[in-house]
Amino acid sequence: MTSSTTERQPLLRNSVSDHETEHNYFNTFEDDPEFTRIVQSAERAISLEVYPERIYQGSSGSYFVRNAEAQQPGKIIAVFKPKSEEPYGQLNPKWSKWLQKMCCPCCFGRGCLVLNQGYLSEAGAYLVDRKLSLDIVPKTRVVKLASETFNYSAIDRAKSKTKKFTYDKFQTLGKHFHRLGLPPKTGSFQLFVSGYKDADYWLRRFDSESLPESTAKIFQLQFEKLVCLDYIIRNTDRGNDNWLIKYEKSEVDETDGDDSDWSIVKPPDIKIAAIDNGLAFPFKHPNEWRTYPYHWAWLQQAKKPFSDEIRDHVLPLLSDMNFVEELVYELYELFSEDKGFDKALFEKQMSVLRGQILNLSQALRDRKSPVNLVQMPLVVVEKKNDGPGRVRHLSDTFTQSFQNNVAFFKCC
Repeated sequence: MTSSTTERQPLLRNSVSDHETEHNYFNTFEDDPEFTRIVQSAERAISLEVYPERIYQGSSGSYFVRNAEAQQPGKIIAVFKPKSEEPYGQLNPKWSKWLQKMCCPCCFGRGCLVLNQGYLSEAGAYLVDRKLSLDIVPKTRVVKLASETFNYSAIDRAKSKTKKFTYDKFQTLGKHFHRLGLPPKTGSFQLFVSGYKDADYWLRRFDSESLPESTAKIFQLQFEKLVCLDYIIRNTDRGNDNWLIKYEKSEVDETDGDDSDWSIVKPPDIKIAAIDNGLAFPFKHPNEWRTYPYHWAWLQQAKKPFSDEIRDHVLPLLSDMNFVEELVYELYELFSEDKGFDKALFEKQMSVLRGQILNLSQALRDRKSPVNLVQMPLVVVEKKNDGPGRVRHLSDTFTQSFQNNVAFFKCC
């Protein structure tokens, strides 16, 4: 995929002094008017009391966002995951993680991940997907939203009520408030995909109902794209319940009776959507209690060597270290907007990412399978300096090392 000016724009916006102006500017994406329109539709819906609905599955506060358009009122248009309600966030509405923290602190969190960075991981996965033209991650960017249905502290709710009361009763005083209502929450906003089911559902069906040969080939390519994405970002949470498959069987238009022609047969359509990418981009390979394996490695599709299609599509990009460093720079622009950004930790995250890219590139050259890929030695590629300029010789700029220590439990 060739770089463009729009690709270099960060997925996260810089803040400005006035809060309302900041909120409006933050949710405006000049390079993507259609996405801006969708976010604005969500904001209008909230103003009309069509509030986001909490998703009760999962271990964090995430919400189905709806629109209020006359054509399809209440239609789900996105999934919003606020930073403050992530699995280990202070305002996570799910009690399971709080109990885990209180009762079993030694197993609290994933020691290889930066805590409360899941929303950036979601947006980062889309950035990687976009740069490699994989087209399997639904569009995901960082926005700010406020809603009564989000989980706020009692203090925030009390402040909001006090300001509203003051504004209603004493408008002269209330007009000096910078903002009325609850404070907006920063989080990932991922467009909702329709017609998909959990991968586990279709994988079980495919065991008993074989796909047509042409459709199976398309599915294999889609699967290999998922492998490339997960391996590069080192996704630590890819089970068969958090990636989706859309499969539409062939249909024949029989309106013409016996004169029906094969040209009016709708071919089968199959597509993968890689959602739930919030537990990726570790700053080290898992080496404590668990390994967090890729569950797709146990599938039949993972035993087949990488196809020529995925090899020709991905390898030329990953073999170009200037492309890789451009990707790293764009991830830096995204991640550095977080208030808790730590440059040293980010460099460690990118060292893991470069090592994953190195292994994947070698596996593609050697025509290995995804199973062979995940069995390769764990590599970390550290950058020696942060000087500007293009990468000319890999050995002049980077150092490569292997991680020998492994997690206690290797199967989970």
